[in-house]
Amino acid sequence: MTALTFGFGAIEAEFWRWLFVMTRIGAALFAAPVFGAASIPAQVRVIVTGAIAALVCGWTGVQAPAALFTAPGLLAVAGEVLVGLALGFVLQLAFAAPTIAAEVIGAGMGMSIASAADPNTGAHSPALGQYYGVVLTLIFLGLGGHLVFIDLVVKSYASFPPGHTWLGPERLALIASFAAQMFAAAVAIALPVTLILLLVQVAAGVLSRSAPALNLFALGLPAGVAAGIAALIISAPMTGDLLADLAASGLEQAESVIRK
Repeated sequence: MTALTFGFGAIEAEFWRWLFVMTRIGAALFAAPVFGAASIPAQVRVIVTGAIAALVCGWTGVQAPAALFTAPGLLAVAGEVLVGLALGFVLQLAFAAPTIAAEVIGAGMGMSIASAADPNTGAHSPALGQYYGVVLTLIFLGLGGHLVFIDLVVKSYASFPPGHTWLGPERLALIASFAAQMFAAAVAIALPVTLILLLVQVAAGVLSRSAPALNLFALGLPAGVAAGIAALIISAPMTGDLLADLAASGLEQAESVIRK
């Protein structure tokens, strides 16, 4: 079956098949925002990937290439990785929208300097971005999105069997169009708070013109922070609905990528 054998016959063939199936699943979990978080140990990801791959081997007739350690076999492995990364990347786009919205809101509130290392990605993100990320993660898990995503990965073997894993330009264009939709979703999340902050800034400008003795920076910054926090509290119910729609949209787009 492969160029590398250990003399165990059928057991070895099943091992290489199981290892081959793990490549697509592992790539999808690595690229997905919840499963691929830096806070999750690599050992846990490998165990989960192996468990899902064992179920796929038992439920489906997926077969590894006849010669895995050859150029065609390695190309098949690269195709598996491509499909897995595409599924995870689509979901990653959905989770990036709240971070973009937080950047816009933080700039209006004057809290752009309040950034910290995000434990999930390792990069620096604003405090509001981490807040939105935690809320979106809770909503995603509460709605069972992680189970739906794993189901999509398993179903992808029917749409893209090994050896036929080239996504094609139309599916790549679909992923790019979803990225544009995420920018629109970020604007929708930030719009209520941004409008209130705009009104506060206009009011502070009018006061500074009518009373030049007032210190605009001493007045505008606290007013912007207070108004932003109040706007976040008022818009919290609507934000929850938007984030739920965002999680559902990410799963729908991931399904559209593997749809025949």
